[in-house]
Amino acid sequence: MIPLRRLSEVRITGELVWFQRALDRLRALRHEADSRLRAFFSDVSPLYIARAPGRLDVMGGIADYSGARVLELPLECSTAALLQRQATARCDLATRHAGRWQFFSAELPPLVERDGPLSTPAALAAWFAGRESDRWASYVVGIVQLCLQRAVRGRGRTPGLRLLIDSSVPVGRGVASSAALEVAAGAAVAASLVSDMTATDLAAACQEVENHVVGAPCGLMDQITSACGRRDRLLRLRCQPGAIEGYLEIPAGYRFYGIDSGISHAVSGADYGAVRTAAFMGYRMIAAAAGLRAEREGARLRIDDPRWGGYLANLTGPEWAALAGGLPEEMSGAEFLKRYGGITDTATAVHSERRYPVRPATEHPVREQARVERFAELLGVLADEPHAAHELGRLMCDSHKSYGACGLGSDGTDRLVELVAAEGPERGLFGAKITGGGSGGTVAVFGRREAEALVRDVAARYGAETGREAAVFARSGPGAAETGVLLLEPDEISGEIGDVRRQTSDV
Repeated sequence: MIPLRRLSEVRITGELVWFQRALDRLRALRHEADSRLRAFFSDVSPLYIARAPGRLDVMGGIADYSGARVLELPLECSTAALLQRQATARCDLATRHAGRWQFFSAELPPLVERDGPLSTPAALAAWFAGRESDRWASYVVGIVQLCLQRAVRGRGRTPGLRLLIDSSVPVGRGVASSAALEVAAGAAVAASLVSDMTATDLAAACQEVENHVVGAPCGLMDQITSACGRRDRLLRLRCQPGAIEGYLEIPAGYRFYGIDSGISHAVSGADYGAVRTAAFMGYRMIAAAAGLRAEREGARLRIDDPRWGGYLANLTGPEWAALAGGLPEEMSGAEFLKRYGGITDTATAVHSERRYPVRPATEHPVREQARVERFAELLGVLADEPHAAHELGRLMCDSHKSYGACGLGSDGTDRLVELVAAEGPERGLFGAKITGGGSGGTVAVFGRREAEALVRDVAARYGAETGREAAVFARSGPGAAETGVLLLEPDEISGEIGDVRRQTSDV
């Protein structure tokens, strides 16, 4: 379970700094012009504050939905969810976005009760589909629904909740802002309900919400990194479906940076969805070539696969060479459905009118799995074998090229990778790659610790060339489980928040 922590404990350990932004926002509410904000929280009930970070996808990326290993770094930027229970069975939300406040409210019984008209993810998704301006709330309401259904359905009255969201994770920049939002909200709700949900349970629930309420066919790596990541460690995750294999220390003298290309990325975008679908099409065709039996199971297929367990990433290089020869470079959805009937993916579907990049999308997770394993191996010996940094950089560049072959590149991220390569190992930058779902977003950079000024210079030159703002992510932060959920008692809400800033220490 994500630990519940007291203010005195967090002060003593010096970890209050991770909650500081949320505490500052709480204190500032009393000065807001909007009376809804001044009265949003009371000082007679406990307040729960959860925070969850964005992440930098160092290696693995889109191979997660094909079962590959991924290496992920939680970032310093984070989303905080401040929650207080209320008597009315309603979920009231407030968030500050693009310099202004947004509000949303929903009655909870229709979402939570067994026969409620919005009690299924599909019904909730359809409801939000007609409310584009409120789409941001679907991430939060989806996880509220799931947590409440698991905790209180059939056990009594549904409690009401008030949630205020405050975030420093940039939206649409490929650093998992949606996962940070879902995990922070879910952790706060679970803590307030005294739920036995573990951090990995929470991550899986958040992925379920993003897939089936929000409609984004993401893998698990973002949510589990936000929930379970550790500061200054690479989380090593085997996405089958989500086994944490450990945490890799970044050797002294080295660092992973992120540079935002300024090009918005959305995992629900057509390019990402088409590439994911194409990978599952390729798996279906390889399974057929290997003689594996397939049968329909509702809207999808189920394949009896004792050989690879249903994951492309489990194919070896020789197996790929032997079985992939018949895969087309691309294929129409209509032709595929006629010949193969469907795919095993639960988050996407093949559309007859589309053409899909079958071969590159299928090859990527097979090759990326090998790259990730080699990357982890090299990182483990880097402290004693400094020349390994050169190969680590080359592996990142190979991953970047593979993204491009799938159709998930962008001019901005390509240019950033070029600028990093032009500086080279001589100046302490070894390699770079596009991250996450691709098609823009953030580039991960591997370099020496003292190269931060050079990374910022690269970002500034890119910004001058393109006119895009190129923020740099240079620091790691703890995951939600590492910091826990902060519990403020009523007397602390009313009496101590104003004095909190001067009692914190620097990171």
